[in-house]
Amino acid sequence: MADLKAIKKRIGSVQNTRQITRAMKLVAAAKLRRAQEAILASRPYAYRIYSILFGLFKQEGISHPLLVERPEKKVRLIVLAGDRGLCGSFNANIFKEAQKFLKAKKAENVEVVLDVIGKRAYDFFRKRYPVATHHEGLLAKVTFARVGEIANELLEAFKKEELDAIYIIYNEFKSAISQTITTERLIPISDEVPEGVAGIWAAGEMEGMTNYIFEPGKEAILEEIVPRHFRMQLF
Repeated sequence: MADLKAIKKRIGSVQNTRQITRAMKLVAAAKLRRAQEAILASRPYAYRIYSILFGLFKQEGISHPLLVERPEKKVRLIVLAGDRGLCGSFNANIFKEAQKFLKAKKAENVEVVLDVIGKRAYDFFRKRYPVATHHEGLLAKVTFARVGEIANELLEAFKKEELDAIYIIYNEFKSAISQTITTERLIPISDEVPEGVAGIWAAGEMEGMTNYIFEPGKEAILEEIVPRHFRMQLF
């Protein structure tokens, strides 16, 4: 009889757990949907910013501090992971790629300053590598204003030549079930057209950009659009 009561109690416990996990699933699905909508909504704007940049890159006499490439002695690496686990290899793959990056730069005698976003990234790296900055709580509420503050600090460090490049490692969103581990150099900005950008431009559109007349002037537009592009990429 005691065994029967224990079994019934166990069944009740499992049913309660199922209700809790079902509620967690619904909340996670709603968060994922909002995040997906935000990502897809921001992409056209980001791509159009780059289309203007690409047009400027094709002009003669273009120069800007954030476009200058110099030998790498000290770089910044931003590792973007999650705040929580229970997401398969989502975080583990990012950590693996970041460790590969750190090892490669060490072999090249390049100092890497590590920034982490996401509690899981901080918990992983603080025991293995000096973490310069942990942007705690950023993922709970991502705003353009807060990301802009981080971007401005990084831009100033690059302009002062305290850093020679800024990289980021993250999971690039493809779909709800497909993400790609991506290592991207954000600064200095490259004049190579990213695959994602080139894919949305119509045939011949890229060539036509070289015929633009820029007002109020190329330098003034660069001064505004280059930092804006970096902030948008980081966002």
